[in-house]
Amino acid sequence: MAAETLVYALLAFCGLASTVSVYLAVTEKDLVKAVIYSAAQSGLYAVAYFLLMAPDVVLVYLPVALGLVPAILLSLISKTERWEGG
Repeated sequence: MAAETLVYALLAFCGLASTVSVYLAVTEKDLVKAVIYSAAQSGLYAVAYFLLMAPDVVLVYLPVALGLVPAILLSLISKTERWEGG
């Protein structure tokens, strides 16, 4: 019973922290920080998938969401301006 409660508490934390991370990514004017917040959100989702016992999804999601997508976005940001105009 205590293990289930811990899993639910961790899932709630991951959900709340990922929501905060998405908010920070959307409101951030520095695009590099926004990519970092987005990667943090993806990492929290991966933890949630793991807690939901979907390790196959985690094994595919981690390299794509934490490796490939941020690398492509940072490469694109390096070819433009770092700060969002507004």
